[in-house]
Amino acid sequence: MKILLLDKNHPLITEQLLAKNFVLDEDFTSSYDEICQKIQNYDGVIIRSRIPLDKNFLEKGKNLKFIARVGAGMENIDIPVAEKLGIQLINSPEGNRDSVAEHVVGMLLILMNRLFIASQEVKNGIWLREENRGDELLGKTVGLIGYGNMGKATAKRLSGFGCKVVFHDILIGLADEYASQVSLDELKQSADILSLHIPLTPETHYLIDEKFISDMKKDFYFVNTARGKNVETKYLVEALRSGKVKGACLDVLEYEKSSFENLETENEDLKYLLESDKAIVTPHIAGWTHQSKEKLAQVIVDKIVASYC
Repeated sequence: MKILLLDKNHPLITEQLLAKNFVLDEDFTSSYDEICQKIQNYDGVIIRSRIPLDKNFLEKGKNLKFIARVGAGMENIDIPVAEKLGIQLINSPEGNRDSVAEHVVGMLLILMNRLFIASQEVKNGIWLREENRGDELLGKTVGLIGYGNMGKATAKRLSGFGCKVVFHDILIGLADEYASQVSLDELKQSADILSLHIPLTPETHYLIDEKFISDMKKDFYFVNTARGKNVETKYLVEALRSGKVKGACLDVLEYEKSSFENLETENEDLKYLLESDKAIVTPHIAGWTHQSKEKLAQVIVDKIVASYC
């Protein structure tokens, strides 16, 4: 089988697939149009986020048997068209679930205990104790939306901090020793902390909007390591200003480019998030550890080999 690699990934992908007698080509620079002109020559493609695999692309890939994304989200692929054409879709959420879970916990600890703020103050000669009194995770109810690989890994960590973890998911029967499954209304009634672990779909686009925030019974902390466009930022900012949202931990932003490599928009809401001590913002790195880079690649290789060797 002939495979085209469109993004740089861990070298074990190339090493292990070559050892299994796959033929590999790399193209990390050609444009979308240039790739479309040659995609019919390949049986498979391995991607991250550089190029959208839309209807036009997929129909030109007349010989494609699979698309493998090194990561979890598949929103840059036209899934209905791929399925109609019989193209197998492979992703690797198992590879960075631990990284995402640790990032969630890390951001919450930093935000709720004012660690970054207090450290910067001391480094600038300011010694404030009462003003930097923290808020404990112990005893908090954490509401997760989505209970796949990322949600489960996050629940496992937070349950160890003495949190009560509840979750809502469109699938039923997912409860385990770390979290209880509840309705979305029940989650809104009980959660002190809300964390998103969902893909970006038409149903989850702007899931967190003005009404969702107002429906939350308690003032709450908000965490998003999923996709930026799951959240309508202007209403999150309004809630931070009013105190309804006590603090926000954001690894993803509505204003990111589709490749996740940079921001495509700057506005007053973004400026507020970047300047507010109520928000921690990181550059889409929750699933981006040294370990997850290798694990994501290994999961992809294992799934390709299992299907085509």
